Amino acid sequence: MIIDFHTHVFPSAIAEKTINALQAKSNSTPYTNGTVEGLLQNMKNAGVDISVALPVLTKPTQFESVFNFAKSINEQFAFTKEKIISFAGMHPYAENIEQKMALIKENGFKGVKIHPDYQATDINDERYIKILKCAKENDLIVVTHSGVDDGFPNEPVRCSAEMVAKVIDKVNHDKFVLAHYGANRQWEKALELLAGKNVYFDTAYTFENIDREIFIKILEKHDTDKILFATDCPWQDMKINLKELYSYGLDPVMLDKILYKNARKLLRL
Repeated sequence: MIIDFHTHVFPSAIAEKTINALQAKSNSTPYTNGTVEGLLQNMKNAGVDISVALPVLTKPTQFESVFNFAKSINEQFAFTKEKIISFAGMHPYAENIEQKMALIKENGFKGVKIHPDYQATDINDERYIKILKCAKENDLIVVTHSGVDDGFPNEPVRCSAEMVAKVIDKVNHDKFVLAHYGANRQWEKALELLAGKNVYFDTAYTFENIDREIFIKILEKHDTDKILFATDCPWQDMKINLKELYSYGLDPVMLDKILYKNARKLLRL
């Protein structure tokens, strides 16, 4: 089994427009068209069984539309062998955060995605602390972008390794996931400040950018029960990422944890 813990899909009506805008902003080349069908094809090509779709709210008013789209995905794949599990999205400036988080839980979602850069808010802002505390109370996973975002090359990093280290200590939520292996393009800081803490790292958008030596150092220092295989599809290709991971020659027990066992336990599958 293989679980990709970090992917993105968009409604068919807006997928092309959204992908084109994100491609231009981040100077990235997508590997799918951003639709559910595109994600399924990438999964099939790579032999991936389950993908976790992570929606991002760029405005607090998008909560309902994103919630409904994510819920429709979960309903569509509730009883299928090949599966996409969508999280909900949350915005730090959303109204009634406690009620929204409770609604997310009541509707069977496994977790929420936040993105400090696209939401123009630092991860140590009290609004994010509130979201994390509500997630802890509702037993929900929180995935955040961490480190540099390529779409914001000349702007301050909203979720730096230094910031998120303090947030981890303050909230201590054991279902908190830092995308991009702790902190994208800040991996030395991730090794120094984040590896070994009570937090998950996913590998999204990592293998084609990280130095192999620092990848192994983080892996050795961090709890291998808290590493999740992820690609950031459509911005990375699953098959290519799997080939990179296999090239590290990891112990089979450790590899199985990264590929699916850790994610399966976290998602309670």
